[in-house]
Order: sequence, then structure tokens, then C-alpha cells
Amino acid sequence: MKECISSPKAPEAIGPYSHGAKHGNLVFTSGQLPVCRELGGVVEGGISAQSHQCLKNLQAVLEAGGSSLEGVLKTTCYLSDIEDFGAFNAVYAEYFGQDCPARSCFAVKDLPLGVLVEVEAVAACA
Repeated sequence: MKECISSPKAPEAIGPYSHGAKHGNLVFTSGQLPVCRELGGVVEGGISAQSHQCLKNLQAVLEAGGSSLEGVLKTTCYLSDIEDFGAFNAVYAEYFGQDCPARSCFAVKDLPLGVLVEVEAVAACA
């Protein structure tokens, strides 16, 4: 049975979707944008600041679903500019230590709200 996930720490969805969905011991997150719930908008400061906010939002959704960053099996990461790959990797490495999940990372033409990065994940619950 599918269970929809909503986190009070992550920004509200900007469309008809949930923060994530849980089935059995797996959590599937929607793409997390660098939107700060407290600020009510996209964080400023470039790719590093936006990457941190995306991953903080991802962490909040995972925790609401009974998982954590340590439980992440796979991420899919979208960058609006492939030139940001190195800076994104530096931030990503702070959140995913030595046991990094599988990952795909793509440069795309545009992202919602004009952001620089979006991250989604599939994770296992403890």
C-alpha cells in the first residue's frame, strides 16, 4: 500500500504532487528544489547554497518517511549548467560520505522556478 509523505520542514509542493511516497520499506522522494520554507522562496548564493538547501529538504522528506540520508540507495540530480558539476559534487560529498549511493546527474535546459539544481532519491527505511 502506498503512503504519501509530507514534511513540515520541507517547502510546500508547487504542483499536484507529494513530497514523497513510501511503499514497504522504500521511500521515493519528489525532486527537491532549493526553496527554503522559512524564507518562502529560492535561496540565493549560487550553486553551493542551492545545493545545500536541496539536500536539507531531501533529508527532511526522508526523515518524514522513516528513512535518512544514510538509507539512500539512488539519487537523480539535475543541474541547469554542467559547469556547476564540480561545485555541486563538493556539497554533495558533505551529505553523502564514504558509502555514497548510486547516482545519475544530468544537465537540463531549465528547472522549475529558475533554480540551478534539483535532487530526488530512493531510500530504504531502517
